[in-house]
Amino acid sequence: MIEYITDRDIYERVIKGRIEKARQFVWIATSDLKDLHVHKADKMVPFLEILSGLAARRVELRLLHAKEPGPAFRADFDRYPNLISGMERILCPRVHLKAVVIDGRFAYAGSANLTGAGMGAKSEHKRNFEAGIITDDERLVGQVMEQFDNIWRGTHCPPCKRKKFCADYKDILA
Repeated sequence: MIEYITDRDIYERVIKGRIEKARQFVWIATSDLKDLHVHKADKMVPFLEILSGLAARRVELRLLHAKEPGPAFRADFDRYPNLISGMERILCPRVHLKAVVIDGRFAYAGSANLTGAGMGAKSEHKRNFEAGIITDDERLVGQVMEQFDNIWRGTHCPPCKRKKFCADYKDILA
């Protein structure tokens, strides 16, 4: 299956419909990272609460992002202490891809950042206009994973010339 999805469907089909069901791992790549709230039962909660629940179930979490998250995200992050050891994060200023990989069997790749206006539950009049694909095609999921993993491993770092801006890679490449 390969489907083109837009706007609210990104929230419904990726964030709400899939991430909570992960069993092994969730990898998220985003340029911008803000405090995203999602539906849980009959209330809105920080997306970090969903990730915290996954960490408690020992689901591997990786977050690749381009800049420091906003203050609301950081405040919410502090409310979920198991994310400190239960979610790996790498900040790389060259990251501009937006992707989600779940258990190596499902992938989203598109334009939506991990923000309320991008992937969140905001109403249609407060959302960005976003688009992407979702797939369970092994080859395509593998390609998304390979791009993510190359960035994660620092494969692109030696020729990048931006090492001084990469707090997470400075020691590795010194």
